Amino acid sequence: MRKLTKVLSVLLVLALVVTAFAACGKKDEGTTESKKTYIIYSDNSFAPFEYLDKESNKYIGIDMDILAAIAEDQGFAYEMHNEGFDASMGAVQSGQADAMIAGMTITEERKETFDFADGYYDDGQILVVKNDSKIASENDLKDKKVAIKISTMGAEYAESIKDKVGFTTSSYEGSPEMYQAVATGNADACFEDFTYFIYLGRQKSLKA
Repeated sequence: MRKLTKVLSVLLVLALVVTAFAACGKKDEGTTESKKTYIIYSDNSFAPFEYLDKESNKYIGIDMDILAAIAEDQGFAYEMHNEGFDASMGAVQSGQADAMIAGMTITEERKETFDFADGYYDDGQILVVKNDSKIASENDLKDKKVAIKISTMGAEYAESIKDKVGFTTSSYEGSPEMYQAVATGNADACFEDFTYFIYLGRQKSLKA
């Protein structure tokens, strides 16, 4: 498994991103005071942190469990929207959402726009290609097409080196669509978070 050493210094930190998530303890249900309800957005396909359970048709995962535990501890209710990473960021910025919980690298630039809770998971980036690909590192991407997921650190990294290496990029809303592009040959490679790709080991046509 080849982790990209140049990317390992950029660690993914899963964080609760908030705009108005102040102390919000409320009385339990069943009392005369109703709970404050917050609108929370998240990614729609980022296992094991958030993903759709086909049997229950509900979103489950680590982030969903963390959010439920915070709500119970602080005594608030929430309305969950799993709309995708880029859409979640936009919803928070526009005031459509009170907060989002998802995989977002905490950077100084993003701190100018978002308030972050403490990070609770570190991750790194990997280069993903088809099983029969001869691409072994980013240096082999010259004249290739690289799929990127919008608004992610993988996308940011790819854009930062594409002119130097000599590849082009194509953007996708989610990881499944990005993987499909690589698997079908519409793209030669993509950059992805290590944990997410390893969790989806069933992607038999791809390797890292």
